Amino acid sequence: MPRTRKINPDDATTVQTTASEDDSSSGKTRYAAPALDKGLDILELLSRSEQMLTLNQISRQLGRSVNEIFRMVVTLEQRGYLITDNDHYRLSLKLFELAHHHQPIRSLVSTALPHMRELASRAVQSTHLTVYEAGRVIVVAQVDSPERWAFGLKVGALVSLTDTASGHVLLAFRDEAERAAMLAAHVRMDGEQEIETAQLMRQIEDTRKRGHSRMESRQIRGVVNLSYPVMGANNRMLAALNVPYIERIDKKVNPSLDEVQGIVQEISARLSRLMGDSSFGS
Repeated sequence: MPRTRKINPDDATTVQTTASEDDSSSGKTRYAAPALDKGLDILELLSRSEQMLTLNQISRQLGRSVNEIFRMVVTLEQRGYLITDNDHYRLSLKLFELAHHHQPIRSLVSTALPHMRELASRAVQSTHLTVYEAGRVIVVAQVDSPERWAFGLKVGALVSLTDTASGHVLLAFRDEAERAAMLAAHVRMDGEQEIETAQLMRQIEDTRKRGHSRMESRQIRGVVNLSYPVMGANNRMLAALNVPYIERIDKKVNPSLDEVQGIVQEISARLSRLMGDSSFGS
């Protein structure tokens, strides 16, 4: 068996020599971990990038030499955190997979999926569940329509915070400080449309007052996006439950947009109660 060495009190002075001086503003001792810093810098940079980056591009944007980051990039690739294509790098979905093992997300998804299947069956539409993470909106669960064809978003897909119905819902049911922090961290997505701050604030406030978002897709023509909040204990915003509604124009009669909206509202309120909210949707 591999052996690990315990650090005893006599080693404390040795450990301290690797630490930086006390942070005068916080009063806490800050310990340096240069290799970890480099790795996290690389992951955070690629998470913000809309395109794959070469090693040279990564080094320039981080202000580090290629030699400094080469081994770290190779290690991250070998561990499955990065994917390379013709000497260009991007994030894999491993961080997303790790997040799915995190108990709150796992609990949310496992609770939501049976009710999302009911929603898809009753509405004859696809449905997906989104959460906010690091300036973007990520799909954490999805159920296809029972129709012969379906329009939906893949689990793990990233969408914009500012020009989607789910983004508006995730912003609308937060306090002002949380909302400001989310917008400050906003990462623009490929193809994202510009929107003035004042207009965005009006849309968010309208969403909050209505209790949901219903808007034509700004990405796909002919799709109307319905989004309702899923709340947790202490009125905490957890996720957005969404349906990208597509209308059939042949002779088969499916639930109307208004009928589907009522189903989404019902299921979101039910999920909110199951996640610990005692007032939302009552």
